[in-house]
Amino acid sequence: MQFTSFSFLLFAAVLLTVYYIIPGKWQWPLLLIASCFFYISAGTEYLVFIALTTLSTYATTILMDNRLKQRDVYMAAHKAEMSREEKKAYKAKIKSGNKVWMVACLVLNFGILALCKACLIDPVRTAVSGGTLSFLTVGLPLGISFYMFQSMGYVVDVYRETAKTERNPFKLALFVSFFPQLIQGPISKFNQLTPTLYAPHKFDGKAVSFGLQRMLWGYFKKLVVADRIAVAIGSLKGEEYTGIAFLVLTVFYAIQIYGDFTGGIDVTIGLAEAMGIKLPENFIRPYFSKNIAEYWRRWHISLGVWMKDCIFYPISVSEPMRKLSKASRAKFPNFGKRVPVYVASVATWFCTGIWHGFSANFIVWGMLNCFVIVVSEELMPVYAKFHDRFHLKEKKWYGGFEILRMFMLMNLIRACDLFPNVGDYFRRLGSIVTTFNFHILWDGTLMNIGLTALDYAIIFGGCLTWFVMDLLQEKGPIRERLYAKPAALRYSLIFILLVVVLLMGSYGIGYDASNFIYNQF
Repeated sequence: MQFTSFSFLLFAAVLLTVYYIIPGKWQWPLLLIASCFFYISAGTEYLVFIALTTLSTYATTILMDNRLKQRDVYMAAHKAEMSREEKKAYKAKIKSGNKVWMVACLVLNFGILALCKACLIDPVRTAVSGGTLSFLTVGLPLGISFYMFQSMGYVVDVYRETAKTERNPFKLALFVSFFPQLIQGPISKFNQLTPTLYAPHKFDGKAVSFGLQRMLWGYFKKLVVADRIAVAIGSLKGEEYTGIAFLVLTVFYAIQIYGDFTGGIDVTIGLAEAMGIKLPENFIRPYFSKNIAEYWRRWHISLGVWMKDCIFYPISVSEPMRKLSKASRAKFPNFGKRVPVYVASVATWFCTGIWHGFSANFIVWGMLNCFVIVVSEELMPVYAKFHDRFHLKEKKWYGGFEILRMFMLMNLIRACDLFPNVGDYFRRLGSIVTTFNFHILWDGTLMNIGLTALDYAIIFGGCLTWFVMDLLQEKGPIRERLYAKPAALRYSLIFILLVVVLLMGSYGIGYDASNFIYNQF
């Protein structure tokens, strides 16, 4: 049941209606039932995966919580007779035991995720289709990367004692399977999502209206722009398109993935908002970033936060890293103190690449991001001197240049997504400086890649609308300002947007739009 299908819209409409009719105490059970129905609609064979994650998460966190409660009871009873060292040793013993259970849960679940993703690698896929590994024919279960990361983040937080343990297995099942965020996130923290997920909600016309508006905006991004430009991207991946054509491909792909991913997130957050449930923002106008580090603080924010909390920080402050830092500082005083950060960065970006896919192009993509960030960090003193010498930061045009520079750099790195054969990607990348075929911009070549003049006009208009809306959003929430306007103006604008989506949306066969790009992860 894709978010862009009529069946999903009918499902959401019925759910919203029933949600506000029933008593508030039954709302979260209704969401659990709806989430199970949504998941089953993708295939009953996938249930075993999400059930195993839910059960292992519940069992592990309850076990760890029981040990923590026993610790507190024991400490309270023996507080007077225990020395400071004995208290510290006892706490360490409990924590060490909990760590064993946490690691076991992580290994089990990430092992399942790795196995599922391995089934997408050509040699394994061949073995599966040939019958040798026929038991792996399930492939990649719906949303597994997202619910797996969310669940394991919760396990880590319980271990760290930063999240309350949910002892109701059905409530935990809802946290794991909440359907709006199953397909492409955001990856929520337990303390962040559950206060509004489990709470009863009375009908709030403003919240429902705001949520539906955001959903409509997401459909505009996805259906009108992202799905329309997708056909051109498929054509431009052909071997004959090199040089300037490759640059055009990178720009088109930037448009598609932004509209597709942020559009899907708008639908997710909007539907949750209509039910009074608050999900974390996953994008904050990333194409306005001035450097790659800032970009990754604005793009897919929830994944970045998870990677920092669960991979980057634990590695960077670990005992082996402290020893490495000490040894490095002895030989390279300035650089040595940053070595743990860079090692942790490499590990984090390697895992980020693997999260996107078990293939060389995604690993290279992750390492390219890491390389640019690390090099930029090392060159910061040089940048500072350069800016001070020429006073560039004081010039109005320089900010725009930084944004354009970041946009083009990210486009070149992101294009690695499109080429599973890494050699092919680097050949296309190299062709930028060897093939100066600017003529394709005006000789009609771009009219033969699946787009008509009307398509280009709609895409341009859509991108211009995004840009204007993002500029306005920088000054404050647009929906709040629109809400303060006369109702006639407000509903006229919403109606126009609805008509644009209905008339200009690029629909697939049977009026069921194509999958979201991040479904594959």
